[in-house]
Order: sequence, then structure tokens, then C-alpha cells
Amino acid sequence: MGGTAEIGRLTDAIVELLPHLEAVWRWDTPEPRPADRSLWLSELDRPLPDAGVGLDQVLDELARLVVPYGPRVGKPGFSGFIVNGPTTTGVVANLAATAASPHRYLLTAPNHLEAMSLQWLQSLLGVPARHQGVYSTGGSVANLVALGAARQAAYEARGVDPAADGIDGPGRIYASVEAHKTIARSAAVLGLGRHAVYPIPVDDHQRMDVDAVADAIAADREAGVLPVAIVGTAGTTNTGAIDPLDELADVAGATDVWFHVDGAYGLLAAAVPERAPRFAGVARADSVIVDPHKWLCTPIGIGASFVRDRDLLHRAFTEGPADYLEGTFAPEAAESIFDDMGAPYADYAVELTAPARGMVVWAVLRELGLDGVQATVRRDLGFAQRLADRVRAEPRLELMTEPELSIVCFRYVPAGEQSDADLDRMNTEVQRRLRRDTPYAPSSTRVAGRFVIRPCYINPRTSEADVDGLADAVLAIGADLSSDG
Repeated sequence: MGGTAEIGRLTDAIVELLPHLEAVWRWDTPEPRPADRSLWLSELDRPLPDAGVGLDQVLDELARLVVPYGPRVGKPGFSGFIVNGPTTTGVVANLAATAASPHRYLLTAPNHLEAMSLQWLQSLLGVPARHQGVYSTGGSVANLVALGAARQAAYEARGVDPAADGIDGPGRIYASVEAHKTIARSAAVLGLGRHAVYPIPVDDHQRMDVDAVADAIAADREAGVLPVAIVGTAGTTNTGAIDPLDELADVAGATDVWFHVDGAYGLLAAAVPERAPRFAGVARADSVIVDPHKWLCTPIGIGASFVRDRDLLHRAFTEGPADYLEGTFAPEAAESIFDDMGAPYADYAVELTAPARGMVVWAVLRELGLDGVQATVRRDLGFAQRLADRVRAEPRLELMTEPELSIVCFRYVPAGEQSDADLDRMNTEVQRRLRRDTPYAPSSTRVAGRFVIRPCYINPRTSEADVDGLADAVLAIGADLSSDG
């Protein structure tokens, strides 16, 4: 099938699936449950067929057996992990990118949008214009790419090319105990080892202790350990805390150590003028990351790394020349889009073939504009403040941290004396019943060792009624579990 017939079939297939896809985001769509596995597992769990079943059968199985039983992270009551169901623009742009630009290269509009959308993000987030950006699959790889540049810079300063020859002697990365675990995984992949990440303590607001960083660097240098990078987090996954980035930048400058900012979740709040001062250190960072698939609500699989020197990225990640690539192009006399690779992102990160993620980010930012992004962030910050105010006003609820971004950590506290162990058990059950019996699905974490309920508001379909509904549900379940009822 090809040409007009194939285009028509694509259109028909999208139209057939649309009602099923739309239901994913509706309040009244039933939540999939573990017991539902019997409804789909027997039909899906089968060996590779000898003969294909054709498109019509695949569409039927997608509509009946797959779409209805996916995770409902786009529904209004979901406030759990820092992921989203994408907005309409993100879905459409992702489809367009998949069909029109299976990869990001060549002299094409998608290749141009790869670069331009990265520049738009830099402007939005306060990342210096001199930094060079590259997309990846998300925060895990984005941190790996940025810290790969940090490792390259640190070891080159002592006359070693770590990407070519391996590391020479132990190195250290300094990150708070609240930093995301991908920092340790990056250290492992980069050959430094997970134990090379020095766990810096935090204050009562879960922010990194700046003095402890300076002390650790001095002690490591005395012991012959090479400082590779200081990692400041612009919105921790646990509580949304923002490390003192400007003060960490001071330490990095004074000690000549690379300063990296992990802004995967929270950095978008820098676009709001009243919050921008908390992110002042970003302008002084050597590398910065952000995940558009979080607060910008693009489809999952889009992270961005910005590094002050693209040549460092090239030395850290280049594949080296290959006849099947370099021998194909003639950029000095390009007469076809296939004569020039365009911006050579393959040598700046860990992927060769990669989708045109910039098309998707461009589309979302083009739709929203600066005003729309700011309105989105303010709305979600307002939701967090609304819930925090409600928690403070309820005798049976306890606020465990003051929200700095859009995460709220709280717990139910029944009347009478209770140990922390008892409160942990009760709130674990409250969390379980929320997911089982209500449309509200927050996640949980621990603050100062205590189990807490942890909604994070970045879902574009959440409303004030959903924020209030979660508080009401926690109160009702807590009262049912205790003598408060």
C-alpha cells in the first residue's frame, strides 16, 4: 500500500482510535485494576504469529485490550510521579514528527527546529545563550550527558582524555542526599562508580548544605581525589526543594569545580518572574538539564542538556568518523537535503538515530508562548499552596514541608498520642485506599524518615475541585481508620 491509499488508511485508523484515546483522560473512565488482567492477558500473551493479522485486527486489539488498560496518568485526579498525559498539541506534534521526520537530521525544518526549540528553552529558563543544547530521552540520559562533559573537563585539566583512554584516578561528584538517583547511575556509567557520589546533608528544608560541599571538596583534594562536579537540584523529586544554587555557584567558582544544575522537574518555574530569584545560580552553571515531558506536558521521552562548551560534549561522546556517514555528505555544495547532515547531534550525546524531539517542544512552546507557560506554572504552584493552606487549617492533617514548588508533603494524624511508626502504618493504608477506592492517585515519600502523602501538581487536567477532593478523601479515610470518625 502506498501514496493516497496509505494516507487514507492512516486517517481512518486515527479516527477509529480517537474515541478510545479520548476516554483515557476522562473522569468517568473506569480505572484499570490488577483483576482486569484476566480481560486482556490471555489474548495479548501469545507467541509471534506465523501470519500477520492485518491492520484492522491490530486496531481492534489496541482499542479493546491495550488502550483501556494503560496507566491513567493523564486523568484529573492523578498527582503521583512527575509524569503527565501529554496535551493535545504534544500528541499531534509527536504524530507529525513520527510520520514526517523519523529522525532529526539533514537540511530540513525538523533539524532547524531541534536547534531553535533548544534556544527557546534556554531563553525561557535563564540558561546562558552561549550554552549548547542537545535532546535526549529524559532526565536520566540528560544528567549522564551533562556529567559526561564534567568528567571530560575535570580529567582533561590533569592531562587525561577520559573518553579516549579511561579515567586516571578516583573522581568525586557532590550531590545532596535528596538528589535524584540518576546522578549515582551516571557516575556508574561514566566509570567513576556510584560510590563516587558524595552524599551532602540537607537542612530542615531539604536543601543542600553549602558549607558541607566546600569542606568535602577540600578533604578530597587533600586525599588526592579529583573533584568532578557539584550538582545542585532545582526542585527535588521528593519534596520540590530548590538547593541554594547561587551559593553553590560561589563554591564552584572558588574551588574551580564544574557546577551542574539538575532542573529536570522544577526549572520551568524559573520562567515566572516572582520565582526566578530562587534559580539565580542557573546563569552561572556549567551545565543544566530540564525535562519538557514533565511540566511542559510533551509526550514522555524528551529531556534536554545544556553545556557551556559543545566541544567538550564532542570529545566526550563522539563516535568518530564512519565512511557510511561522512562519505555520504557534500555540505560544501549541497544540492539536496541529503547532502548535509545538519547539526551533528550524534556526536554530542549517546544516540545516533533519534526522533525529532525539537518538533514537539517547538509545537508546545509555540502554542503556549511565554504567557501560557507562566500561567501553567502559576496555576500549579497555586494548587500546591491551596492544598498546603487546607492542611494547615485541618486539625487532623499535618504539613511536613512548606511547598517550594508544586509538591505538597502531608499526613493524617488522628487524635491522641501516636508514634511515628503508627502514623507511618496508618498513612500507608490511607495511601493504599486512595488508589483503590477514589479517583485520586498521589504518590508517597519520606520526609525526615516519616511516611507522607505526596501529590505533585503538574497535570494540565487537574482542577481546584481535584485538589480539595484529595484533602477530603484523606480526611474521610483517616477518620474511618481511626476513632476520629
